[in-house]
Amino acid sequence: MNTTTYKPSFTRHVPATTMHISRRAWLIVGMLILFQMVNFADKAVLGLVAEPAMRELGLSASQFGFIGGAFFFLFAITAIGVGFLAGVIQSRWILLAMGLSWAVLQFPMLIGGGAMMLLVTRIILGAAEGPATPVSLQHVQGWFPASDRALPSSLVAMGSTLGPLVAAPILAWVIAHPDWGWRWAFGFLGLVGLVWSALWYVVCQEGPYSAHGRKEAVTPKAEAKPEAEATVSTLNNYLPEVRLNGVWFSATFIVATLAGAGCFWAQGFLTTWSPKYLSSVVELSPEMIGMISTLPWLMGAFTLFVLGLVSRVVMRRGISVRWGLAALFSVTLAISGFCFAMLPSVTGYTAVTMLTLGAGLAMIFPLAPTLVAYCVGARQRAAVMAMVTGLASLGGVIAPIMVGYLMQGAGYTPDVVPGSLEAKVALETGMNKAFWFIGLYLMALGALSFMYLNPDGLLQRLHAKYKK
Repeated sequence: MNTTTYKPSFTRHVPATTMHISRRAWLIVGMLILFQMVNFADKAVLGLVAEPAMRELGLSASQFGFIGGAFFFLFAITAIGVGFLAGVIQSRWILLAMGLSWAVLQFPMLIGGGAMMLLVTRIILGAAEGPATPVSLQHVQGWFPASDRALPSSLVAMGSTLGPLVAAPILAWVIAHPDWGWRWAFGFLGLVGLVWSALWYVVCQEGPYSAHGRKEAVTPKAEAKPEAEATVSTLNNYLPEVRLNGVWFSATFIVATLAGAGCFWAQGFLTTWSPKYLSSVVELSPEMIGMISTLPWLMGAFTLFVLGLVSRVVMRRGISVRWGLAALFSVTLAISGFCFAMLPSVTGYTAVTMLTLGAGLAMIFPLAPTLVAYCVGARQRAAVMAMVTGLASLGGVIAPIMVGYLMQGAGYTPDVVPGSLEAKVALETGMNKAFWFIGLYLMALGALSFMYLNPDGLLQRLHAKYKK
């Protein structure tokens, strides 16, 4: 009976002649960074318009929280469905369809939509944005070999943090403008989405490492006969398809999904309730809120860049994905949880610092589906990442609703006078309970991720019959 033995790392690559990365690849990275910026600016806009929108539309805290969570009602379904579809249809066209739909869905609120229209458009927008992360990661990974995927994946993921970072001050200015107001925040994002879609139509192509790319483009003579030290991921894009239930029921998939749900919880809070927390609890001015609101996203961008860069360096030296990326993900997650757990014990700018670190470090979610996707070939990569993203997004549904109900349970109701001491105490009490929950959850998942997030081991089990 023949058995196959794998080396600890499956990220070793073949000679440098096979590792050329074109300028087109980096152009695609840039476009997908912009794509993710628009994606997450669309999410963050609801939190920025919270005060004027709640006032004009007559919404309570729990009702507004429900609308915030409604964004994720269909998010998981479309993320998973389109993720599987991306194995058949070229991802460049899926990305174009998403960009156009995001833009169009912003305009109903610009032209006078009410609370019901806001709810409906947020649900549909969430459905349209659900596949964004897995499909954009699928597309960019089609332009890079296995050992180089972490950095471009992290750069694309950075777009999700740079979106609110760039958009928050611009949208705050639009909202405060006497001739425009909060409705034009949606209109502005719609126009930006149309511009991106036009540019993408001009530059989009499928990468040579994708399921739809030209196989000969990445299998030159040097790779036709891999050297002795090359392992299974040298041909990672050409791995045979596997039964995906082997992925779904693995410890790696389950832990990555649960960790991702915690990250989505943090993002759900940040995009819905963070401005309210900064104004009512920390007592910052509107101008300061606009500036402070960008800090977690900046922290997230910095963290993703550092993790991607470090991972690229160590994995090119043959370090396994488990220790070159998964371990970094785990430690970062635990630190994020610790910062959230500290929030109920601090005030003022110390609270701002803890919120910045806790929420910023939780921006590493895109690394979770990236890690699991190392276990399969190009054609199944989007499906695997979509499943992680779709299930993890439930954390984003829970966060705004949970915080709203905790606040209401603590006495923050429409009968309470806004800005009063009673309102502040109720709001702070409810939010502190939420911070304790997510802090303990992320610390626990950080520990579990460190122990069980093992893409290398899962790949070996899935492809036990694969021969070098």
